[in-house]
Amino acid sequence: MTIPPEALFRIVAAFVLVLAAALVSRWQTLDLEKQIITASVRAFLQLIAIGYALTFVFEADNPFAILLILAIMTTIAGYTAGQRGDGVRHSGYVALAAISFGSILTLGSLVLFGIFNFTAQQIIPIAGMVIGNSMNVCSLVMGRVRDEVNGRSGEIEAALALGANGRQAARPHLRAALHSGMTPIVDSTKTVGLIQLPGAMTGMILAGISPLEAVQLQIIVMYMLIGAASFTGLATVWLSYRQFFTPHHQLLLGESK
Repeated sequence: MTIPPEALFRIVAAFVLVLAAALVSRWQTLDLEKQIITASVRAFLQLIAIGYALTFVFEADNPFAILLILAIMTTIAGYTAGQRGDGVRHSGYVALAAISFGSILTLGSLVLFGIFNFTAQQIIPIAGMVIGNSMNVCSLVMGRVRDEVNGRSGEIEAALALGANGRQAARPHLRAALHSGMTPIVDSTKTVGLIQLPGAMTGMILAGISPLEAVQLQIIVMYMLIGAASFTGLATVWLSYRQFFTPHHQLLLGESK
């Protein structure tokens, strides 16, 4: 199976926009042109590779192959989010556990309620959206927990001195971290259909599906992303704050992953 010549032409034509972005970077001395070209070529190679891999998986439709793909996706997401969690001890493990929790709970609910069938063609694309969204939420929440604990260490230590345990002392700041991680998906849900047509809906319309059918799927997607964000955010907050306290509720600062 190869890329049709007409599709390849459309990809090359669209690449002109990438070259335009690189020229703007060069013109404005942003020093981003190499990163723009590299990221675009890398995206092309990665998407082509995953296209062939998914074609094989879809044809086989083997439950073990599906689980393997999901495990790989979750591991990569955990590693990526963990790299952004500098300043949080064991950030990689925290991210992997939180993303796994949010993704499994969300995908499990979708399958349990019969919204999607456990087939490669349905679960893998949906899982990609859930895991990717969970990764972003985890990164935001973990970074905000770090900043809140480090920036409010005086208040937390004062609460500890008055007899509060670690969770009680950090609770207001953990709420702020969770709020920060949840806000983007909530704002996106508020404006969906008014400012932007989301990717899933746009893709279905471009594929010739009626707008009303596309809307139904997009509603489900938005609801599942909110669920994934809340589950992952809660798990990230709970696991992250524990990295800043000893078993005796003493505050730990300045330790990186």
